[in-house]
This record gives sequence, structure tokens and C-alpha cells, in this order.
Amino acid sequence: MIVVILLNMNVYTSNSTVVALRCLNLSPQINPMQESINSVNPATGIKIATYATHTAQQVNAALNAAVATFDDWRGYTFAQRATLLRKIAKEIRKEKDALVRLAAEEMGKPYSQGHYEVEKCATTLEFYAREGARFLKDEPVKTDALKSYVTFQPLGAVLAIMPWNFPYWQVFRAFAPTVMAGNVMVLKHASNVSGCALAIERIILKAGAPAGLLQTLLLPSREVSALIDDRRIAAVTLTGSTEAGRRVAEAAGRNLKKVVLELGGSDPYIVLADADMDKAIEIALRGRLVNTGQSCIAAKRFVVHKSLRKEFERRYTEQMKAVTFGDPADPANRMGPMARHDLRDQLHQQVVDSIAMGAKLLCGGYIPDAPGAFYPATVLTNVKKGMPAYDEELFGPVAAIIEAKDDVQALSIANDTEYGLGGGIISKDRKRAEQLAARELQAGNCFVNDFVHSDPMLPFGGIKQSGYGRELSSFGIREFVNIKSVYVK
Repeated sequence: MIVVILLNMNVYTSNSTVVALRCLNLSPQINPMQESINSVNPATGIKIATYATHTAQQVNAALNAAVATFDDWRGYTFAQRATLLRKIAKEIRKEKDALVRLAAEEMGKPYSQGHYEVEKCATTLEFYAREGARFLKDEPVKTDALKSYVTFQPLGAVLAIMPWNFPYWQVFRAFAPTVMAGNVMVLKHASNVSGCALAIERIILKAGAPAGLLQTLLLPSREVSALIDDRRIAAVTLTGSTEAGRRVAEAAGRNLKKVVLELGGSDPYIVLADADMDKAIEIALRGRLVNTGQSCIAAKRFVVHKSLRKEFERRYTEQMKAVTFGDPADPANRMGPMARHDLRDQLHQQVVDSIAMGAKLLCGGYIPDAPGAFYPATVLTNVKKGMPAYDEELFGPVAAIIEAKDDVQALSIANDTEYGLGGGIISKDRKRAEQLAARELQAGNCFVNDFVHSDPMLPFGGIKQSGYGRELSSFGIREFVNIKSVYVK
């Protein structure tokens, strides 16, 4: 079954968005009777596109197409699936410039970071094309049978609920292992990056994929629960807030469906007394400002040994003051706008409340008197437990500095959070730092002398309120398969 869903938009006020959408062959049509989703450029506050949400009939047709495609796709060999993944990677690279422009228009990502994100999607597709068959190879087990082994079989249609902050990477890091394992995917992307979601679907189709391999559904969040309830959805993966994770987990649990959750984080970086200060400042700067600070694994809390705190504050604040923000197309700007005005305002309130409770502002901390959802690089010190900057996730370019009297207290502070996604330790003593990272730091991703980042060769995910399950590596591709025992006697 092939389902053609007309993708809807009717308002363009940004010339670059028009160019990007035309390059990606997204055809606008609008039905005034349908609910609509607006896409707003966060750098200007101007509406750039309007999309009509899909109707119940269109959703039903899409889910039927997913089931029909799965019945066929599961029979493809690993070599056939790998060939398609490589073709998709090639198409992504061909469309890179248009994709980068579109992400900048929809969520404010600086062009340089957009190019890196798109390339990472392509390399991850190629990684699973190369390694997928090995990861899912039947595993013989010696028992009293004539033959016994473990085989890995796909589940069906996986619902992917994805966020706006990495509009391509978040999708492809789930898509690549999921479809290489023989599943198909239904995508419910964040509404403010609907153009990116449609572009992903278009590129996958252009590469020669079956029509139901990945389908984008433009729906309000309130309709996600009904999708999870639908018997045609076999499993769910979500990257998003902790609160969204709770709702999705509840719905998946009610239906006894497998779910992988990658949620929020308040990543601590411990700067030990023997740290190389140049390296510490570089890591703190890069780790905090990636994607204008809007990353679950961005460095957020800097737990600094008391002997280094004053120097760290001085040098780090100097660097943060020098960070420019503005038009994401301008390579001189390290930061673009935040993705939405409400998110910027929420972040600013966290800063204001922390200052009111005793935190000291070293730089930034104001809303610029200009259009757009911009916020400057901001540093807070004297941060204590009970303040938003200590207890809550700061999803934007705000760094919190916390002093620790020794290593024991530093680890206690680092682990004193409801989150457990990532964390780092900076020290010249690599062996000791490694031991602390491996055995004491409570997070799913612990880095020594570098900032936390994802790599397709390593599993990625969190503990505590940062979720459960893993993406990427061999662990990620085995999340959405039936790990089946076969016994022959």
C-alpha cells in the first residue's frame, strides 16, 4: 500500500525558507478546515510557514501503510537495507545546504553547527549500514539441543516522538538502527520544526525507500497518547522533557509496549584541583554553548575545587562575555536565538529567581532589547541547593558554578540531582579521573577531559529522571527487536 499525504503550508515571509523548502520539493497545500501549526523564525519572531495537521483519516491511512510496508521490509536482507541507508546518506549530503538553512529558520541553529549535525546523520546511517548485520547476527548457544541460538527479529512500526533542538540528528540516530533492524518508523516531530520533519520524509523517499518506511505525522501533542494506544504501533521512542517522558511511559505501560526514553539532564562537570585550567575553560565553553546551550547533554553545572574557583570564574567569565549571538547565518556568531520566546523567558526567570536566592551574576542575565528569542551567554556563581540553577535543568546558555572543598564533596554535589544523563571530570590524573567517572559519577555518559557528546559507536542514554533504554551502538539496535530463543531437538 502506498499512501500519499499532502503536506500543507501557506504562509512564507522568509525568502531563505522559501528557497530551502523549494530545494527540498515540499509542495504547499492548505485546507482551511484543518487545525494548523505555525512555524516562527525565532531570530525575528516572524511566521515563516503554516502547516495543516493531518486528519484522522490521514493518520489511519498512514498507520495502515506502515503495517503494509513492515510486512515487506522485514523480508529485506541486511545487505538490501544497508544499500538504502547508504543512499539516504548520499541524499542528505546533497541537500545539506537546504537542510541547514531550514533548521536555522525554524529553530535558530547556527549554520556551522547545522552542517555538523547533517553530516553526523549521514555518517551514522553509514555506520549502521556497515555494522548492522554484525550487531544482529544469530548467536549460537550450546545447550542439550541439537541446535539452539538467539535471533533478533523486528517488532513492527516504531513511533518516534522527537524534539526540536537537533531536528535531524535526533530523528536519524533513532531511524538508522530501527530500520536496519527491519522495523518501520512513524515520526511525530516537534511542531516548531515541521518543515524539517517533512524534509526528512522527502529525502528518505527520494533515496528510494518504500513509501511507508518513515512517515511524518503533523499532530498536536495531545494526540500522541491515541497513537500509542493504536495496535498498529509496536513500540515507542521519545527524546524530550522528563514530564513528556512520564506521559509517554504511562501510555506505553498501559499498552505493554516497549519504550526508550532519552530525557532531560543537568550535567555536572567536576574540575578537580589538579585540572589543566586551559583545558577546563575550553571544555566548559564548548560544552555549555553547543546549540546555544539547548542540549540535554550540554555542560550545565560546573563543580570546581575551591583552590581553582576564583581563577575558573575569572577566565570563564571573560570567555563567555566575548561570545557573540545573532543571525545564525553569520559565522561570526557563536550562538543563534533560542528556539522559542517562551523558552527564553522561562530560562531568564530561572536566572532571576536564582539571583534573588543569593546567586551572583558574573555576566549576561538579561533579555536583549531587540527582536528575536536571543539570550546572552550567562554565568552564575555562589549557586546553592534550592536555587533553580542548582536543582533544575537550564536549557539555554547559562552556566552555574558551584564550589567544592574536596573531591568527595564534588562528587556528592555532582550526583545531587534528579537527572543522570551525562557528566564530566577534568583532571591531569587520567587514571584516577577514569575511576571516578566509571564508578562514582551517576550518569549514563561520563567523559574525562572532554565534553559529553554522542557517538554511534557508543550507547547513549540516561538513568534516574533522564530516562531509560539506550540509543546507538549495538545496544541501540537491539532495543526494538524480539530477542528470540530458538531450540531444536
